[in-house]
Amino acid sequence: MECIILSELQIAKTFFRKVKNLLVKSIVFILASYLVGSISFAYYICRKFYSIDIRRYGSGNPGSTNVLRVLGTKPALIVFTADLLKGLIMVTLGRLLGGENIALLSGIAVVVGHDWSIFLNFKGGKGIATSFGVIIGLFPKLAPIVLIIGISVIYIWRYVSLGSISAAIALPILLLLFKYPAKHIIVGLILGIIAVCRHRDNIERLLAGKENKLGQKVRR
Repeated sequence: MECIILSELQIAKTFFRKVKNLLVKSIVFILASYLVGSISFAYYICRKFYSIDIRRYGSGNPGSTNVLRVLGTKPALIVFTADLLKGLIMVTLGRLLGGENIALLSGIAVVVGHDWSIFLNFKGGKGIATSFGVIIGLFPKLAPIVLIIGISVIYIWRYVSLGSISAAIALPILLLLFKYPAKHIIVGLILGIIAVCRHRDNIERLLAGKENKLGQKVRR
């Protein structure tokens, strides 16, 4: 009897040790995702190669749309691609290291890091490129649909912000329509809410008819 009890205690200790290790690994990776998200490529690329603080020009947003208006297509594409990749990479690594749940949490963390960067005094971009990278990693079948919705709205009305907002709102709806698990729908809803909230100034300008259209340059 004593041997059985000792054996069961050993099994329990091993189980809780594994749970503890998994929990620590998960927390560390989620924090790492936040820190990677906090790297503002718009800020650092504009600082390094164009000697400007992008936050002092145009809309003041350190993101690819503002870079496009201030500096042009090439740097904007570089920034957009870099922001997208950090979302995609962290979600992919999260899935490899800890499974689907860690991938989902990492997706939220990397977007939060981009939007509220610890390196920029908890300010940042609007997270659209990074969110799209997360969407590619988490919901690859839906990514083309989300992209088409966003591009279509931008093409018709010429407002990047409106296209971004439309895609953000469409994401949780698409997840629901395609019958994804509840946890995926919740993450999609969180990403959508974050994106819309980050565009609240744009929404005010859209309603007032003062939002800049695609192709409009701003003075440096």
